[in-house]
Amino acid sequence: MSKFEMVKSFYEAKLWPIQWVYNAVGRWITGDEFRDITGKEYEKEKE
Repeated sequence: MSKFEMVKSFYEAKLWPIQWVYNAVGRWITGDEFRDITGKEYEKEKE
């Protein structure tokens, strides 16, 4: 199971909230994969 598949399955099973999926961007998944999982655009936090 890839990191993407794992994150997606956790999110769909409601084991991970959207914030955890967001936090996985850059570590386990890409911004595009975030959109594929959540249906929302990934927007980098403004510093």
